[in-house]
Amino acid sequence: MFTLPTIDTVGTGIRIMDLRKKAGLSVKDLQMMLGFATPNAIYKWQNGAAMPTLDNFIVLATIFNVPIDDIIVIDNKTNMQIGA
Repeated sequence: MFTLPTIDTVGTGIRIMDLRKKAGLSVKDLQMMLGFATPNAIYKWQNGAAMPTLDNFIVLATIFNVPIDDIIVIDNKTNMQIGA
């Protein structure tokens, strides 16, 4: 049995929202910066219902001026059996 890290989607969503607010940006501001037609994806990220693509993580890291590791919340408690 191995413990493998997984992304905590709810924690990551909360972190995105906190970083957005710390940067003084509204959801609409972030929507425009990312070139999205609607803010739906951003709301899904913030609620933990979906995750940004890798490309969007890179853009978010640039906008927030943080490494991607500071956006993603890792859960190290997932156990997985590998092999027979």
